Amino acid sequence: MIVRNPKFVLSAISEKQYPDSNLLEVAFAGRSNVGKSSLINTLLNRKNLARKGSRQGMTRMINFFNIDDEIHFVDLPGYGYASVSKSEMNLWSKVITNYLNVRQQLYLMIMLVDIRHKPSKEDIQMYKWILESGVQHIIVATKSDKVSRAEAQRNMKLIRETLVLPDDTKIYLVSSQNRNGIKELWDAIDSYIVEEEENE
Repeated sequence: MIVRNPKFVLSAISEKQYPDSNLLEVAFAGRSNVGKSSLINTLLNRKNLARKGSRQGMTRMINFFNIDDEIHFVDLPGYGYASVSKSEMNLWSKVITNYLNVRQQLYLMIMLVDIRHKPSKEDIQMYKWILESGVQHIIVATKSDKVSRAEAQRNMKLIRETLVLPDDTKIYLVSSQNRNGIKELWDAIDSYIVEEEENE
């Protein structure tokens, strides 16, 4: 997809604040500091469209971005940051699960995990929520520039085993720093969008 004019739309914390739009939505989920904002910026060829928190855990709301009036990218709050209160973590959980359960425009979830680490219990819970919602999804392992090729292969196996991914589920290995894997990921996103348009 050639992106020409992506725009920030709004931030929301509840359903009544979501955009009044019928555009398909591609949502990004992952732990704090997994690189969601960086990946969105890289996919859109923009440096700071998706704002990065000044510290981990600062992105507390759902951020919507209009991509050339064709689709919305949705940046969900990061989860799993240790320094926030339990009540705030519970609020984030409600914000994320409510979006997953009620947003009919949600067409594709992109779940990010850090290639350097074993998926956390929060990652496992996030993947469970995605499966329960029934939405189509893509698993992306970020920060590939931080590991060797051999380490990446070992850790992708660990990610697959920890999340209990089906054998035919592909893990997309990407880097927002050197753009490795970005075109392949865009091609995958495009394929889901084209499939939906053909079914309409």
